[in-house]
Amino acid sequence: MLAAEHLASIGWRVLARRVRTGRNELDIIAVDPGPPAVLVAVEVRLRSSSLYGTPEESVDRRKIARLYRAMSTVATAGVLPDGTTLPRLRWRVDLVAIDDAPRIAPGVGGPSIRHLRNLEPG
Repeated sequence: MLAAEHLASIGWRVLARRVRTGRNELDIIAVDPGPPAVLVAVEVRLRSSSLYGTPEESVDRRKIARLYRAMSTVATAGVLPDGTTLPRLRWRVDLVAIDDAPRIAPGVGGPSIRHLRNLEPG
């Protein structure tokens, strides 16, 4: 929810959430208005504690490869599983990392959102 709201707040159009392709899932598919406009598969990682590392550290090369395979399948089909037609655009894979620290007081603490664009496959 936070990631989709963040993307919408920067002008992106969220097309779908939790898109399943076989055994893989794409958390968000959205359009980055650019320029140029790009279709984006967004992996969302949230951590409420740094005890097990940062959200970014939980995404390895194998996960990125799975994201690319899933997005390639969806983009090639040109439609989402629900039948919604996708715009014919170049595509990429991004990561939205959220550190969801509790609020200490009004305006103090709370989520920190980082957007890493164009994850590269291994």
